[in-house]
Amino acid sequence: MKCNLCISFILLCILNSFSSSAQTVKSKKPNIIFILSDDHTNKAIGVYGNKLAKTPNIDRIAKEGALFKNFFVTNSICGPSRATLLTGKYSHVNGFISNDKKFDINQFIFSRTLEDSGYQTAWIGKWHLETLPRDAFSYWNILPDQGYYFNPNFITQQNDTVSYKGYVTDIITDLSENWIKNRDHAKPFFLVIGEKATHREWLPAIEDLGSYDDVNFPIPASFYDTYDKRKAAGHQDMSIAETMKLGFDLKINVDYDTDWIYSRLDKEQRAAYKAYYGDKISKEFNEKKLSGKALAEWKYQRYMRDYFATANSLDRNIGKILDFLDTNGLAENTIVIYGSDQGFYLGEHGWFDKRFIYEESLRTPFMIRYPGVIKPGTVIEQSALNIDWAPTLLDMAAVQSPKEIQGNSFAKLLENKTIPWRDRIYYHYYEYPQPHRVMPHFGIRTTRYKLARFYGNENFWELYDLKKDPQELNNIYSQYENSKLVKKLKQDLNASIAEYKDDLAAQIISK
Repeated sequence: MKCNLCISFILLCILNSFSSSAQTVKSKKPNIIFILSDDHTNKAIGVYGNKLAKTPNIDRIAKEGALFKNFFVTNSICGPSRATLLTGKYSHVNGFISNDKKFDINQFIFSRTLEDSGYQTAWIGKWHLETLPRDAFSYWNILPDQGYYFNPNFITQQNDTVSYKGYVTDIITDLSENWIKNRDHAKPFFLVIGEKATHREWLPAIEDLGSYDDVNFPIPASFYDTYDKRKAAGHQDMSIAETMKLGFDLKINVDYDTDWIYSRLDKEQRAAYKAYYGDKISKEFNEKKLSGKALAEWKYQRYMRDYFATANSLDRNIGKILDFLDTNGLAENTIVIYGSDQGFYLGEHGWFDKRFIYEESLRTPFMIRYPGVIKPGTVIEQSALNIDWAPTLLDMAAVQSPKEIQGNSFAKLLENKTIPWRDRIYYHYYEYPQPHRVMPHFGIRTTRYKLARFYGNENFWELYDLKKDPQELNNIYSQYENSKLVKKLKQDLNASIAEYKDDLAAQIISK
């Protein structure tokens, strides 16, 4: 009897010890890794429903954590999205409205707040803000401007330019793992892994060349959109049929020895590209002698095969990062996030690129894993924005957000708690006319409707019923211009403009 009591007592002590240990882990400030890709749409990710995409590792983050079904950006373009991540503010407030601007690194940046609370911080990879991170991060090693896919240069914290041999996605992973290994292990860390993939020119790693050649991608239903009653859609310069270049984009009939795009390739890499794109794909194209719709659809298939092949290395390296966390005992207390700087067109409306308030561009993938806090398989339906990234991460790190941040923390949504949340999102795009002639515009999206005001050389409204017209092919503004619906939507738009202090939009809409 006494022995049984002793055994019970020992088991109880062991259980209490495990429980105490688990509580200690969760009482520590979590490490945070934010993997931010470029132009990677949710429509190219398996967990969002694409059965052709090979994204098991990205899918893993969602399955082991939370998947956001309605995550949107505030300005669908690369640099401004990164500026929004750093500041938690709209483009008109942080000053970085378009890629031709220079980001003010001296303004509030939430990584400094994390550092003040005891975090080590780092940004490795694509930065793309026309300035250097300086003291915004404890450590940084960034690609200059867009960076190269092969044998890229990096700008180090010592302001030196260093060349690395290999494929950019592999190199970014290696640099990230090395930094985590060599950090101060007594401190929690925040690391942004800035991926170049899947940005145009879509150069796959050598091992991924031809990896989707046996796939025939379905032509999107809106591929031959005629842009009826949609001036801005008809005015753009981002179509696969007309804008996408056979040489620059699709690698057809180019000189791999002299073209600047391939200037970074070494002898073996260049030989592989010549064999695949020159000897195989260019030969196939030249023999077909295509024109009209047949040419447009051939270009579409090549675009898809290169885009998805480029994403292969992205997913593979995310798998390496997840395995690294497991191997080094970091997974349990590390928040892992995967997101993209915005959505991207995969042939919808006949387009590539982004910029518009329309769904494919506005919507971005977002998933987050935090073992023991976020229940695996959680799905979030509420509409979130990239201004919410900074306050959420500060909240999860138990750091108070300053009042100047315009976003809201969605940390409690991750715990399935019911909290008041926004019923609409606000958007404003500026960059015109180059490079893709997308007219500047602002607007709101509710769960059912989207109202947009285009301005500049021409001023007009667009209205879409997302329930009846999810592809946004039918601008119904003229039918409902004087309706209660439009009156209410304009009231909501004005409220958003006032809430986010968008003076330019307020001036335009008052005319």
